[in-house]
Amino acid sequence: MKYVGTLIAVSNMAISKQFYNDILGLKVVNDFGANVTLDGGIILQTLDTWKSFIKTDKVILSNNAGELYFEEDDMDAFCNHLKSLEICYVHELFEHRWGQRVVRFYDPDKHIIEVGEKLDAVVLRFIKQGLSAEETAVRMDVPLDDVVSCLKEHEES
Repeated sequence: MKYVGTLIAVSNMAISKQFYNDILGLKVVNDFGANVTLDGGIILQTLDTWKSFIKTDKVILSNNAGELYFEEDDMDAFCNHLKSLEICYVHELFEHRWGQRVVRFYDPDKHIIEVGEKLDAVVLRFIKQGLSAEETAVRMDVPLDDVVSCLKEHEES
């Protein structure tokens, strides 16, 4: 068994493909018209064909029951990019108690998209702010070994 991706129903394929490309930079890998695979494992399916596949008209697009999660190294640049577009926010950028900054917004069919700061970017941000590795581990509520490992990987790259 192998997990392949997440399929979401969309009401307008052209608008959805444009949204995922313009906002998240996702490219089309396969385009079969009613079914489009984007890089990253996101699969778009037209609402009409999805209804026929599951044999019901009872499809609720705007339900706030899940999200597509992405990570970003440069949250400031990404949020500036969002400001240049018409975005319907769940919430704008905020910081979780462990320091990770996230933003959530809706796609054209009201599927929630979360973009979170990569945790190694959080570690590096705290170190640049003057926290020690130990203080960063406490601040993020993660093992010190995770912080040290992140710092070693960053030094090697």
